[in-house]
Amino acid sequence: MAIKLTADSTCDLGEYGKERGVEIMPLTVILGEESYADGVDIVPQDIFGYYDRTKKLPKTAAPSIGDYEEFFARLTESGDEVIHFNISSKSSSAYSYAAEAAKSFGGRVRVIDSKALSSGQGLLVMKASDLLREGKGADEIEETVNALRGKVNTSFIPDRLDYLFKGGRCSRMQMYGANLLKIHPLIEMEDGQLVAGTKYRGSMEKCVQSYVRDLAAKYPSYDDTRCFITHSTADPALVEFAKEQVKERFSFKEVLETVAGAVITGHCGRNTLGVLFIAR
Repeated sequence: MAIKLTADSTCDLGEYGKERGVEIMPLTVILGEESYADGVDIVPQDIFGYYDRTKKLPKTAAPSIGDYEEFFARLTESGDEVIHFNISSKSSSAYSYAAEAAKSFGGRVRVIDSKALSSGQGLLVMKASDLLREGKGADEIEETVNALRGKVNTSFIPDRLDYLFKGGRCSRMQMYGANLLKIHPLIEMEDGQLVAGTKYRGSMEKCVQSYVRDLAAKYPSYDDTRCFITHSTADPALVEFAKEQVKERFSFKEVLETVAGAVITGHCGRNTLGVLFIAR
């Protein structure tokens, strides 16, 4: 009997998830009257085009209980166990639906509220994969990742606040002021929900430099296994600059780049960038 790792598409692991054999459950992205499966038949550029044409954000929807039941049934039909990672329950109903669906499988499906999103969620999936490779059992994997949830730094800096304004996460005045004065607020996860933090000012490059410096000061002790630099189709030069800053101030064995999927991109907008890792 094997243990299979699965996650909502919001984990933004891309090829790293495929390399680890992680099965992905797509959330739905709705553009007008059309529905798409996140990571399957929609890409971030579709989001940008839709917003530019309509000035509206896409809508998103969690898989239904029935969708999760079908997903888990396929993965457990040979008697295997499943550990599934959801986007934070404070950001989506996906966790509650998956947990309800899991009740039909007699304990063979474990559902974890990551209390994170994007590669913050992905970090927990990768940690579970590390433990699985070490031969750990489902109980130990579940216990370990649950204990780590509060130590995951999930944070990012948006280039502009247009998408956050449209999503109701900031006021029109805050958006205009930030765009005019080149203010880039830190957005971070606290207890499973997004909150605004430090307000950086200047070019995105200058703000990223300050952001990484502040992360290094805030988290002097961290799991050096890996760090994700996750962005929503950011300028390649900015991504490379962020990598340089991280390598200068931290000592991660791996600094991995991932591009946010359509669900995450639809909430934060183009050129948003985050540095995510697990603290100690």
